[in-house]
Amino acid sequence: MLYLVPTPLGNLEDFTLRAMRILREVDLILAEDTRTTRKLLDHYDISTPLKSYHAHNEHRATPALVEQLLQGRNLA
Repeated sequence: MLYLVPTPLGNLEDFTLRAMRILREVDLILAEDTRTTRKLLDHYDISTPLKSYHAHNEHRATPALVEQLLQGRNLA
């Protein structure tokens, strides 16, 4: 399953409990800016693997991500 999880723009405390739970439970987190996302994950002690996904790599990365979804992995 693919989860679209909104993340706070400024205050890390604006992160919802549901979003936190999803990011802890998925197999992989995809983020446009991994540096910013890493700060959020570290703040909430979330150790889920993180991978960069953005306009410059989407054409190369998408087929492998679709394959992971077809295999039943959960991505956010």
